[in-house]
Amino acid sequence: MRADAYDATVLICTYNRAALLAETLDSLAGCSSSPVRWNVIVVDNNSDDGTRDVVTSRIGGYPVALEYLFEAQQGKSHALNAGLNATTAAIVLFTDDDVRVPEGWIDASCAAMLEEPSIDYTGGPVYPIWECPCPSWLNQRRSDLWGTLAILDYGPERFIFEEQRRVPLGANMAVRRSLIDHVGGFDPQLGRRGNSLLGQEQAEFFCRTRAAGARGLYEPAMGLQHHVPAARLTKDYFRRWWFWKGVSKSRLERRHPVTELGIDLREVPTIAGVPRFMFGSALRDAVRWVGASVTRNTVERVRREMRLCYFAGYLKGVRGARQEPRTTPAEMVAISR
Repeated sequence: MRADAYDATVLICTYNRAALLAETLDSLAGCSSSPVRWNVIVVDNNSDDGTRDVVTSRIGGYPVALEYLFEAQQGKSHALNAGLNATTAAIVLFTDDDVRVPEGWIDASCAAMLEEPSIDYTGGPVYPIWECPCPSWLNQRRSDLWGTLAILDYGPERFIFEEQRRVPLGANMAVRRSLIDHVGGFDPQLGRRGNSLLGQEQAEFFCRTRAAGARGLYEPAMGLQHHVPAARLTKDYFRRWWFWKGVSKSRLERRHPVTELGIDLREVPTIAGVPRFMFGSALRDAVRWVGASVTRNTVERVRREMRLCYFAGYLKGVRGARQEPRTTPAEMVAISR
């Protein structure tokens, strides 16, 4: 098929996860009966394992067109933008290199956009595949720490993301190409690089889509499973993740001072460049951490500790803001074309 004949492209960026990538590609092959005309693009961001062989060995027998790209510039945003530049499909489905998708995932991801012009993107649940048992200090039923592991479940009902002030996870979302062309691709200053924990490139993207008036649909039917490695089920990893989320969020809010809750941070009192209300929140978290320690409430203690790590990272991010390069809106639009 011609490159411009696809309804959808599945875009996977990968870094040194050859074995898990193989499982992802094999599960995607199970969606071959979909009436949607789709292809797959894998962007290898400097892997030094068997990633290239995993992809190229499947190209000949794959049920849809499968393309391997190599992006030498390190960083997930660079890889995402390279993939966007390689497709003209009307819809781009974003997922990770360590997921398993059900047979109907392609259809469920695209249906709302194909049927309803007012829907600009979709996102769905991300369920865990535990490499080892979930630790007792992490609430398995519902937790505001799930984002650490790229787990998401907003429930069984559809809703508009903007109305609930929520966003999808980058591991499971689909976006109209026309929206990407309008607001631009992903900011290289926020994306992860190699094994670093800097992030928020997808959150920053949705700041721009909100400003453009886009509407996204939470679609429970497009759920998938995401591998959770044992190495991430440690308190040390959680501390690092939340610290770097604070650093990343400070960068994000410097670019987009109006938060998802509608608070304009340019109008709130600050202390050393940090919103004053954050100091009050940190103090309350510290007090509740002490209380949880006394009562031996491990789940609450870890929760409060991670919020304090986030606050520490935010402080660091604000201190380093003057040295931070910025990407202009025009540059963001240009890198998606």
